[in-house]
Amino acid sequence: MALDPADLQAIGLTLRLAFTTTVVLLVLATPLAWWLARARTRWAAVVGAVVALPLVLPPTVIGFYLLVVFGPQGWGGQATHALGLGLLPFTFGGLVVASVLYSLPFAVQPLQAAFAALGPRPLEAAATLRARPLDAFFSIAVPLARHGFLTAGILAFAHTVGEFGVVLMIGGNIPGQTRVVSTQIYGHVEALEYAQAHGLALAMVLFSFAVLLALALFARRMPRVGP
Repeated sequence: MALDPADLQAIGLTLRLAFTTTVVLLVLATPLAWWLARARTRWAAVVGAVVALPLVLPPTVIGFYLLVVFGPQGWGGQATHALGLGLLPFTFGGLVVASVLYSLPFAVQPLQAAFAALGPRPLEAAATLRARPLDAFFSIAVPLARHGFLTAGILAFAHTVGEFGVVLMIGGNIPGQTRVVSTQIYGHVEALEYAQAHGLALAMVLFSFAVLLALALFARRMPRVGP
């Protein structure tokens, strides 16, 4: 079950994709989760449902629409072309965009739960001390919600590592550019190379188990924050 150079290349690209996606997701998901946790408008339910769509939609559906939107005739493709970025399908940038959208609920929902658990009192106390909202957010809300940040980061990273349908639709299977571990396993199976597929698949199983075990152990040790 030794890994060949193509397998190692796929693992490296997968880790690069997961790390980039996780960083982008934490930046984008933090203000969105904060708004969802505090908004009292009916639009919060609509936005929350849109964020959760990747949990119920088949990955191939998301990948297909991303391929249409960012293709030569799609509005997204025309926009990226006008900005000088070229077309995103079958590129690493396209994989990042697709992964961010597909893994969005895995980053937003833990953060939203952590922010909601804070309650209004810490921020009200900060306001009485004349702390500006942005200062109160970074000095009080972010440290108290560190469990949510860690959970969001771990889940987003792990979910991105395991993607298949979305990355195959938007990225194809180009060695060194878009061929990640899941598509490499698919390629091994198509070529009847079951031993190589087993090596990579077993590595994925062990990785997923380690992530979930680490998350469970951390959740037991981390004190919960409530109002």
